Amino acid sequence: MNEQKKYMTRALELAALGCGKTSPNPMVGAVIVKDGKIVGEGWHQKAGTPHAEIHALTMAGPLACQADVYVTLEPCSHFGKTPPCADALIAAGVKNVFVAVCDPNPLVAGRGLAKLKAVGIKTEVGLLEAEAKKLNEIFFKNMQKNMPFVALKAAVSLDGKTATASGSSQWITGSAARARGHLLRHEYDAVLTGIGTVIADNPQLTVRLAGNWQQPTRVVFDEDFSIPLESKILDISLAPTLVYVANPNAEKEKLLAAKGVKLVLCPGPDGRVDVIKALKDMYERGICSVLVEAGGTLNASLLEAGLIDKTYVFMAAKLVGGKQAPGIFGGIGINKIDEAWLIKDLTLEKIEEDWLFAGYPYRG
Repeated sequence: MNEQKKYMTRALELAALGCGKTSPNPMVGAVIVKDGKIVGEGWHQKAGTPHAEIHALTMAGPLACQADVYVTLEPCSHFGKTPPCADALIAAGVKNVFVAVCDPNPLVAGRGLAKLKAVGIKTEVGLLEAEAKKLNEIFFKNMQKNMPFVALKAAVSLDGKTATASGSSQWITGSAARARGHLLRHEYDAVLTGIGTVIADNPQLTVRLAGNWQQPTRVVFDEDFSIPLESKILDISLAPTLVYVANPNAEKEKLLAAKGVKLVLCPGPDGRVDVIKALKDMYERGICSVLVEAGGTLNASLLEAGLIDKTYVFMAAKLVGGKQAPGIFGGIGINKIDEAWLIKDLTLEKIEEDWLFAGYPYRG
């Protein structure tokens, strides 16, 4: 690995430390190098706080003058909750700025680089670009589509079953895989499920790991206000809850509102919750990413609408069997195998006795 890639790799490692903490902002890391040595490092630690470049510049102090800067995303050029990072780099007198990828945010989109170039700072874009885009895949989807990034998580047996025919599903995978699933909840702004899962499993859908973790908003699609009032997911002392319904029920609305649950009427033409409208509404509420933990009906609706950006499938070395035992997706399915969804950039990770398959579905 050449020196430039080494420093940008370090910047990406720093950026990843902000995972689950920076939404709606991207994860960004910065490294400042002077005379072949790292003199400053930083990462964006939380939305509304100083950006990566500011932390790195603070650490470097006067050594930043005439130094090289490696940053995973184009420095911002506008006043938001914090001042422009491009201005801070200029004031510090840096010599060269290496950027992994341009910022897709229309408020930046090349303006940060233009500011640097205008005062004679040399810039280079594209160093480890693919890695930087993947790190901030949520942010890029947000900026390009004005929609949340949607990931589906499921646990299955080796023969593809999510439960037995009687509905027993706890636990298909082992404790280490389940802990990874909790970590995923921390990384996403919201966890989405359907009313069938709430009634069958009564889940909390919270992060239950040792330590202080950011809790996601719990989102439920409940066409007819069927949610039991004693459901754990309605306890907003654990985490916020947002319920989308298709058919109004004034009495149930009052009861849920009294619990502090947010309700949104979002009917579709088929009498069910309109999934596209609901996702758009979530984004307007500041939910930038959604982790789906649902049953086959909702999973199929999202897949058939082309709304799933990523899949996380935990697979256990178990065989369940049973013609009536459910799989990840219900719905009508496809008629021909060449119509199947494909998975690109598939990764495989061993998690103790289980396996995690992660990738991105697309139509061939």
